[in-house]
Amino acid sequence: MQLWTPHADVQNSAQKVTTLRAVGQIVDPIAQTSAFVENLGIAVRQLREKQGWSQEQLADRSGLNRSYVGEVERGRVVASVVTAHKLAQAFEVSLVELFSRCENIEQLRRKPQQHVVAA
Repeated sequence: MQLWTPHADVQNSAQKVTTLRAVGQIVDPIAQTSAFVENLGIAVRQLREKQGWSQEQLADRSGLNRSYVGEVERGRVVASVVTAHKLAQAFEVSLVELFSRCENIEQLRRKPQQHVVAA
């Protein structure tokens, strides 16, 4: 019978992380969350501007505080699902559509920049 030791678990975990990093499968959850928060802000701002609304108008339509809407748009706060739902309702889109916009923004951000050279 082998005894459990915390050192063995830490060592095994470190080896697994190293292996995952080597094959490019490890993800930084904090970076992912930060990117999603920024992308949500971009999506909210794009939808608001598409409607021609001010932050104040969006705040009124969603039942949120204007300064909080600004914080969401700047990616400074992690909006709850309830807040995201209120924003989606204000724009008359589904929560799925709002989150899909975030994914689309992320995909565009990951694409390599193509530079056009004037002839």
